[in-house]
Amino acid sequence: MIPFMLALAAVQSATPAAPAEDPAEARLRTCTALVRSDPGRAVEVASGWQVEGGGIDARQCLGLAYVALERWDQAASVYEQAARDADLVQDPRRADLRVQAGNAWLAAGDGSRALAALDAALATPNLSDQLRGEVHLDRARALVALDNAAGARQDLDRALQLVPADPFAWYLSAALARRQNDLARAQTDIQRALQLAPDSPDIALLAGTLAGLAGNMTEAERLYRQVAEGAPDSEAGRAARASLETLREVEVDAPAAGTAAPPQPPQPPQSR
Repeated sequence: MIPFMLALAAVQSATPAAPAEDPAEARLRTCTALVRSDPGRAVEVASGWQVEGGGIDARQCLGLAYVALERWDQAASVYEQAARDADLVQDPRRADLRVQAGNAWLAAGDGSRALAALDAALATPNLSDQLRGEVHLDRARALVALDNAAGARQDLDRALQLVPADPFAWYLSAALARRQNDLARAQTDIQRALQLAPDSPDIALLAGTLAGLAGNMTEAERLYRQVAEGAPDSEAGRAARASLETLREVEVDAPAAGTAAPPQPPQPPQSR
């Protein structure tokens, strides 16, 4: 999922400051800045702007404000309407708006609507390989939510062809392989993710889990400790600490119980 701050940054980078800045661009910049400081107020401002005829820009800011407030259904609906408006004028933002709608539907727990929005994004002409790859990643997440692991694998493999430098693609591929009990594929893909993003807590957490499943408790402990110490307040950090506790329990019980099963920490997050 495209995180709120990344979506906001994308909007701001699309409307650069300039000496002769268009009034609509200036208003969008002001509105998106308000999303950061007071998203509730940003909803009011963007809604008023929309009534005044603010069009795509007003809807884009309104969608961001709803995302900041985690009002996912409303965000998705606003993004979809913005995409329809963009279609009418061939606005180049139409694919991005549908991707944002798909991610909002995913956050709302509606995999079917997410898939429909992402399919519409893929149907947009002249997509870059980068964006097409990211859409396939999001489609894979939607298909996992719909219990279609085989379909998700097809989308992930396509994404890996299009965006091979994206560590999150390899992370998702490893997570899906683990889900399908293909531990060899999972270990290969998580190692690629680690090479691309060695400091990512989520990637290191899953790498620790896979090391434990392979019986390499020393490596599992190293990776869990890296996450627990490097990102102590994150969800991954909390999961890593729980896994370290599990490892300690295994060490204590091992002499009496014989060979112990590898630790099973919480499933790593499935979203960006």
